[in-house]
Amino acid sequence: MNLTIRNPHSVLAALERRAQDVIQISLPRGGAQRAGEAWEEVVRVARSKGITVSEGGAKKAGPAGPPSKHGVDAGREGAAEALVRERQGVPVEELFAQGRERKNGRGLWLALDSLQDPHNVGAIFRTAAFFGVEGILLTQERSAPLSSTVYDVASGGVEYVPFTLQTNLQRGFEVAKEAGLWLLGTSEHANDDISSVAHDRPWLLVLGNEEKGMRRLTEEACDVLCRVSPQGKVTSLNVSVAAGVLISALSRP
Repeated sequence: MNLTIRNPHSVLAALERRAQDVIQISLPRGGAQRAGEAWEEVVRVARSKGITVSEGGAKKAGPAGPPSKHGVDAGREGAAEALVRERQGVPVEELFAQGRERKNGRGLWLALDSLQDPHNVGAIFRTAAFFGVEGILLTQERSAPLSSTVYDVASGGVEYVPFTLQTNLQRGFEVAKEAGLWLLGTSEHANDDISSVAHDRPWLLVLGNEEKGMRRLTEEACDVLCRVSPQGKVTSLNVSVAAGVLISALSRP
């Protein structure tokens, strides 16, 4: 499937990682100069790779996400955008292959159990890319698809973090455990804070649905459960914010 991407940083990442999948760049009247400095860099790189750059309004050649604040007013006809083929996931065995080399070391992977807000998924990909997460396991059912919105919010993160899409999350867990990973579930009802989790092993950090959290079978598959303990009057966090806190804590030396 082709995606319409409007965040220039996401487009630059696609150009760097898989330029052959960038079909075209469409600019508003006035060209890249009107679209902004980041788009000027997109155009320079695209032209150096022989990718079509058109001006005078975007062609409606693929599905678009909702309006965003990336570049020119992305919700208006004629905004700067790129038509890009979606990135393909990898086999689940490949995603966790490096875990076998780290049974006595460190490493961090993520599993998203039925997250439904594409903004959360995109934000988690961005954070994962920032901290060097090894890969992300996603479910295909009851989950937000990897849409244009996810790519835009991720600001290039989808290009840098390997991922696999699975119909059966439990199968992914089995492969992860066979590869030497430990499953770390997250729940506001857990007894242990993230600060007490050991850093001496490779973890698969499991994040649950925005409203319901992890499903029962998901929780039962985990080796350890942890929480982010509140320090103030608000006792819960958005899942993408919680993911950032948890990933940061597990990434410390």
